[in-house]
Amino acid sequence: MTSSLLHLRRALQLRARFPRLSSTLALLALSAPLLPAAQAQALGSAAQNPSVYVQGGWAERGTDSATLGVTLPWNAWRTELWGSELRGHWDVYLSRWSFDPRAGQPGHTLLLGVTPTLRLRPDQGRSPWFLEGGIGATVSDDRYITVRKEFGTRFNFASHLGFGLNFGEERRHELSLRLEHVSNGGIKKPNPGENFLQLRYAYHF
Repeated sequence: MTSSLLHLRRALQLRARFPRLSSTLALLALSAPLLPAAQAQALGSAAQNPSVYVQGGWAERGTDSATLGVTLPWNAWRTELWGSELRGHWDVYLSRWSFDPRAGQPGHTLLLGVTPTLRLRPDQGRSPWFLEGGIGATVSDDRYITVRKEFGTRFNFASHLGFGLNFGEERRHELSLRLEHVSNGGIKKPNPGENFLQLRYAYHF
């Protein structure tokens, strides 16, 4: 059975079981034509290039973040895992947190961060979808002090888990959704930590 017939058969089975989900996936699939596996891998190579990105983040109690950053791939390193491709990159960024301050305190802080990140891409790296995670470090120009929380240090760790999709010409465009936790790992109290839901758009050049 040809590759096209297999795709059609699987799509019909999925549509019968999950009609709403299959309609959503069909819309996403329109952004990329059906290609042989080797050609799809070649066109997806731009997703391994460096990228620039913008990102918005939202914490549970009124703190927002706006971030600009770059990713720098580890071109000399890759491995296979569970039939997927595992790669890594450096994530370097500048982020501005805005929040409701305590009296006499500023309502924002700037953070500089660096995070080594691992990215797992199914189908030996040919899939447009990926999972990722990383643990890095941040330093801010002032301690994070809001009406509800106070960080004990300007230096903190940032860890995240996320998933995303590459699309468009040579898959240069990227959207991802991430959950990030920031705290000092118990170096100094208080250490309440902060959790963000983050939406990122990146362009690989």
